[in-house]
Order: sequence, then structure tokens, then C-alpha cells
Amino acid sequence: MANEKESAQWFDNLLFPKVFQTFRMAIQPSKLIIAFLAVAVICVAGWLMDFVLVSTSGSQDESGVFSILWQSSAQRFHGTLYSLFRLDIPGMVENIAGCFRTIAEVFQQHYVYCIIFLAIILAVLSIAGGAICRIAALQFARDEKPGLTEVLRFGVKKFTSFITCPLAPAGIIIFIGFFIFLLGLVGNIPWAGKPIMVIFMALALIAGGLITVVLIGAVAGFNLMFPAVAYDDADCFDAISRAFSYIFAKPWRMGFYTAIAAVYGAICYMFVRFFAFLLLWVTYWALQLGILGDNSRLIVLWRDKPTFMNLIDPPKWAALNQLESLGAFLVYLLLLVVIVLIVAFLVSFYFSANTIIYSLMRKAVDNTALEDVYTPVEETKTEPTEPKPEETPPESESQTQPEPETESDSSSLEQ
Repeated sequence: MANEKESAQWFDNLLFPKVFQTFRMAIQPSKLIIAFLAVAVICVAGWLMDFVLVSTSGSQDESGVFSILWQSSAQRFHGTLYSLFRLDIPGMVENIAGCFRTIAEVFQQHYVYCIIFLAIILAVLSIAGGAICRIAALQFARDEKPGLTEVLRFGVKKFTSFITCPLAPAGIIIFIGFFIFLLGLVGNIPWAGKPIMVIFMALALIAGGLITVVLIGAVAGFNLMFPAVAYDDADCFDAISRAFSYIFAKPWRMGFYTAIAAVYGAICYMFVRFFAFLLLWVTYWALQLGILGDNSRLIVLWRDKPTFMNLIDPPKWAALNQLESLGAFLVYLLLLVVIVLIVAFLVSFYFSANTIIYSLMRKAVDNTALEDVYTPVEETKTEPTEPKPEETPPESESQTQPEPETESDSSSLEQ
């Protein structure tokens, strides 16, 4: 019995199994609602910007920037998952690098579009991600489930901290890099340029080292910045400081937690995608049986039967009349809701997992209890009350009773 208790206590003291609570937390309805709304706003903004871009360009066959990014990201994401399951590390690296190459190419061609779209994504995720991290923090620390409006108010209240967390390291890198750039410009001065560069080359190397440290800390610690604000009510620089300190204090532990969360998240995503595929497949075949196998009628509204790799296809709008186009659009919109829900699960899982990892890293580095989470103190407003008049104490017996006469007093009276 004693050995069983010791083994159970030893297992409870392990931190990494707590990462496996993420799936249960990620499918919480309030988190999925917030993530769904965030993904829906981003998608609608992207499609509207694509519509404006295609309309102004005059080419109806051109794909929009958001459509290119969506399709490329989905393809590379699934390629990364399959490489992960095959333990193909070079394949994972190639897919991730290919995704960044596509983003860089699109940015070079449509940099104004990308800057505006990136600002929209950052603003939306600052509120939605902050709210999800807040729910995850309270749920993981105290098993509390705050209300939807409460966490959204928290996200709006801390909006400045959330949105500046990823921007501050980028600003620091640009600021330091500007001085190295100036030194390079000085090198163009005839005769004196090269000697000046040689003299200040040591400072340039120091600046380059600072940029490297900030870049590594920002990339590796970005996942901990939002949870730091949600868990400890940290401001921008406090969140960055905490993320950097945890990354550089225990980098292997951080990498271990992140790897576990990534593998577990991939398995959970495949399960959710299979659930969505089964839902669509059953619905499609039940409809087809209901219309007595006349597939032509179903194709008008629902183009192709779903597959695990390709859940939905857009309708062939050119082959439809106005009434058929309306019906196909409504069906396609409902099918898109299922796709957005899958992406919303990924968003919820990402922020929930990083909130748990932040709590575990804070426990490992600062020895802070997992149950310790920021809770705002609400000031209760009380009406001012009039002070009560002070009650005079009752007179003591010594004050009410006459003092006894002394001998000197009695002799003076006799005289």
C-alpha cells in the first residue's frame, strides 16, 4: 500500500502529463464560440479584401491573396502532419519552410494587402486569444469556468498588452538593426568609410548578438506571452520578460513540453477532422438515398461527396441558374461552418496548450503554484453612513456618591 501511494504521488508530481488536459479544455463551448467568431471575422475580411482586389484588377480568373494563403497553408499544414506521423523530420522542415516561402512571395507582390490583413489578424487574435487564455488559466488553475462576456471584457481591457507583445520584440530588432544599417552606410564614405567601419565593428557585432538573443527569445517565447498576460495580469514588457526568462532558463524543458503538445495536438486534430468527415459523409449518403439515387439533383446543391482529404468543394457557379445558385450558396455556407469549426478547434487548442505550458514553466522556474492565478479584486461600493453620537459613559459610583469627610474637614466645621 505504501509503495502504491508513493508511486501515485510521484506520478502526480510529474508536470508534463497535464498537457494532455488540453483536448478537454479546447472543446469547451465558450472557447469554441470565441475561436469560431475570430476565424469567421478573419475569413470574411479576407474574402472581402479578395473581392475588392480582384474587382480593381479587372481579372476574374485571378485568385485572391487570401484564397492563395488559405489553400497553401492548409496544404502545407497537412503535409507537416503526415511527415510528423511518418517521423520524417526533413519533410516537416520542408513543409514549414515552404509555407513561409509562399507568405514571403505573396508579401512581395501585395505588401499593402498583407500589412492590412496582418493587422486585422493581430487585432482579432489579441482579443480572442486573450479571452481563450484567460478561460484556460482559470480552468487549469482553479477548475473555474468564467462567463463568455467576462473573458471578452478581459480581452478588450488587456488589448494593448496583447497586441504589443509580438510587436515590441520586432520593434527592438528594427531599432538595433537600424544602427548596424547606419554603419553600413558610413562605409560608403570615400577614404574614411572603411576605417570607421573597422573601428565600430565590435559594436556592430554586439548589436548583432543582441538581435540574435531577442529573435530567439521572441520566436521561442512567443507562445508564452499571451498566457503571461492572462495568468499574471502582466503588461507587455513584463510578459516578454517572463517568456524570455523561462525560455533561456530551461530551454530543453520548454522544447519537451512544446513537442508533447504538438504531437498530441496533431492526434486530436486528426480525430476532430475524422469526426467532421464522418458527419458530412453520413449526411451526403443519407441525402442521396433519400432522393432515390438521382445524383444529379444532389450535385446541383452539393457538388461532390466528401473525402477525408477534401471535405468540401465549391459549386460550379457558371452551370447554375439564379435559384440553383442561391440554394448552392446556402448549402456551401453551411459546409463552410464545419470547416471553420475545425479551424476554431485548432485555435482553441493552441492557446489552451500554451496556457498550460506557461503554468508548468512558471512552476519549474519560479516555483509558483499551479493554482496561483490573477484574480481582480472588485471594490464594493458602500453608502456613507452618518457617525453615531458617542454615548457618554454612565457615571461611576465614585462620582455620584459624596466623598467621606476627613478629620481636618470636621474640625474646621466645629470651629
